Amino acid sequence: MHPRNEEVRAALLAAGVDSPIVVLDVHARTAALAAEQLGCEVAAIANSLVLLADGEPLLVMSSGAARIDPAVVAEVAGASQVTMAKAPDVRAATGQAIGGVAPTGHPSRLRALVDEDLRVHDTIWAAGGTPDTVVELTFDQLVSVTGGTVVRVR
Repeated sequence: MHPRNEEVRAALLAAGVDSPIVVLDVHARTAALAAEQLGCEVAAIANSLVLLADGEPLLVMSSGAARIDPAVVAEVAGASQVTMAKAPDVRAATGQAIGGVAPTGHPSRLRALVDEDLRVHDTIWAAGGTPDTVVELTFDQLVSVTGGTVVRVR
């Protein structure tokens, strides 16, 4: 297992979540690719988006079937400006590459928002720390491991 996956697994276990990291046959850099391999709805994929809210990293866990509205996220986050983080910023904030950002296992806990649309799924799949891995979570586990605030992001 890649060191990033081990960091995610350790963080999950520390949070009381005993969910293994699943290695996919091919990378799942998009929700559609992950859903296809897992045989689930795209909406059950929890996209990990790192944004900059007034220059500070903000993790947004959104449904793979939805596009976030930066204006809504800015309002909810109490920020005057929200932009997508660039690859170097994502790596600096999470220790992980775009397409593989897990909800946990980062150098330090990020402020997080969790899309309320994910609540309707019994099983949610999130990246496992690398683009070819995922982890199975419940909505409550996702909220717990991120320490996130449940909000509408679109």
